[in-house]
Amino acid sequence: MSLTWSAKDHKNANQPAATGQKRSRNDAGNKVTVVLGAQWGDEGKGKVVDLLATEADFVCRCQGGNNAGHTVVVDGKEYDFHLLPSGIINPKSVSLIGNGVVIHLPGLFEEGDKNEKKGLKGWEKRLIVSDRAHLVFDFHQVVDGLQETERQAQEGKNIGTTKKGIGPAYSSKASRTGLRVCDLLGDFKDFSTRFKNLVRQYQSMYPSLTVDVEDQLKKLKWESELSPQNNSM
Repeated sequence: MSLTWSAKDHKNANQPAATGQKRSRNDAGNKVTVVLGAQWGDEGKGKVVDLLATEADFVCRCQGGNNAGHTVVVDGKEYDFHLLPSGIINPKSVSLIGNGVVIHLPGLFEEGDKNEKKGLKGWEKRLIVSDRAHLVFDFHQVVDGLQETERQAQEGKNIGTTKKGIGPAYSSKASRTGLRVCDLLGDFKDFSTRFKNLVRQYQSMYPSLTVDVEDQLKKLKWESELSPQNNSM
């Protein structure tokens, strides 16, 4: 392996092989189109994704949480998406929520039901959720609000988060104490133990945080039974 790179190397690397033919730039094969916002939102990404989805086999969301908001109008009907990829409207493409997304399950189910009443049919059959995606819990949302109050008191200003628990959930992920979809769908006894440990960790940092652990676990158990394992990856 060479650790240096010369102008001659650069010239040789850009020339077609003697026995082969350089592939045309237009011969892209399977194409991947990335829609990336360079601001803090309100750029129309949802509308762009909806348009591109008409010619896509898969529409994937790679990061973020349900603090995002995409409004798409189709045939006079207005759909609101927060976790679901905007391409979910297209019945011919599969939508994927990737492992970089943090998922608040009650919010996901509520979003699906709300849009289904507006005419979005069969969305759950063409949605795949990565089982490596981390979960946003209700107490993450409470902590989000506590952190904002703390910032305001200490610094005289806050970030202005949506208090959806996105930041605290990513903090749990980064500290390797967070829980993923696969943890919820796996051994629930082990999940329960880790959930309780995570709650205690946040309560040690925020003594005013109260969590009805048993009630939360009961809801999570119910939600896990609504999440068919064959619809995750």
